[in-house]
Amino acid sequence: MAEALPGLGDIGEDRLLDGQLVLRQPRKGHRAGSDAVLLAASLPDLGEGPLLDIGAGVGTIGLAAALAQPALRVVLLERDPELAGLATGNAALNGLAERVAVVTGDIAGPAAALGVAPGSFACVAMNPPYYLPRANRASPIPNRRAAHVEEAGLESWLRAARRLLKPRGRLLVVHRAEALPELLAGLSTGFGAVMIRPVHALADQPAIRILVSATLGSKKPAALLPALVLHCPEGGFTPEAEALHRGRARLPMAEAGITPTQRPPQ
Repeated sequence: MAEALPGLGDIGEDRLLDGQLVLRQPRKGHRAGSDAVLLAASLPDLGEGPLLDIGAGVGTIGLAAALAQPALRVVLLERDPELAGLATGNAALNGLAERVAVVTGDIAGPAAALGVAPGSFACVAMNPPYYLPRANRASPIPNRRAAHVEEAGLESWLRAARRLLKPRGRLLVVHRAEALPELLAGLSTGFGAVMIRPVHALADQPAIRILVSATLGSKKPAALLPALVLHCPEGGFTPEAEALHRGRARLPMAEAGITPTQRPPQ
């Protein structure tokens, strides 16, 4: 019999990254997918970090990063207590409880209430909600609505990143391609060395996502990196996308990191 939580409904168990990452997550509503996998694959080598995953949900991005980087310490910040509880369980389920902490808090609330120290993170990763309240028809499923609709605006997420990153810390964001102007405007305050990688479903179609990296306090100019194409015309992932989704490659967000870098076998 499936477990059910009052605010999330039935909870199931899924495996990502060729089975390396086990996630307990709601069967309905917002679920871990390509956006989180690609953002995790784009994170730089951070040593011990720490990394902060803002709006972590069940922990996909931060846990994938912790699996890929054996010394990395991670904090998962999630405002929904039930999702935060699942993230805590997922850290234990993947043998990562010693390096992954979960904090329940809202980045739109008072800074002191977050329970994380300003200027303490080497990297912040975020997969923020993609839509404003009136920009789409909000899902009736609460966790999907919260994940997809941003009440406070993207700037509140960027403000939190500016406050929580160490000097020269890195910010990694995945968002809709249409959000690029708003994202660039927000990053113009405090960030530089902005690296943008378009993500296309098919090579001959417009980008559907953007992966963006920025460095706090940097004065370096922006760069547009080569695009990642997810699907072949005949169907299925491209070889590059396949390797990324199986956890066998990384996608560096740097001018020297043009193509996915294969990982050695574990």
